[in-house]
Amino acid sequence: QVQLVESGGGLVQAGGSLRLSCAASGRTFSNSAMGWFRQAPGKEREFVAVIISNGGETYYADSVKGRFTISRDNAKNTVYLQMNSLKPEDTAVYYCAARTYYGGSYYYSYDYNFWGQGTQVTVSS
Repeated sequence: QVQLVESGGGLVQAGGSLRLSCAASGRTFSNSAMGWFRQAPGKEREFVAVIISNGGETYYADSVKGRFTISRDNAKNTVYLQMNSLKPEDTAVYYCAARTYYGGSYYYSYDYNFWGQGTQVTVSS
């Protein structure tokens, strides 16, 4: 089992920055792909970024590429999402997700088997 707890959300003005953290429990963290998704009101949950286990490869949604950075600290069982140059359209609940098995893609909700409770990010214009 993996338990995920997000923190770091809040209210920020457009152009500002936030750093989200996701603390994970469980011994499989270092072998898990860790992703961030977000869901705005009335919209589907969408992929934001993923960092692959061990190799540390990262992939981003086009909408956040160049503004957001995902990273992980396996010693602290924590994954981060640094969000810069925030826009009002980034407003959403942000979810951390873990995939503890190999195979498949990284871009869909069903690719992940553990989820956090979410943290609200609101960007004012």
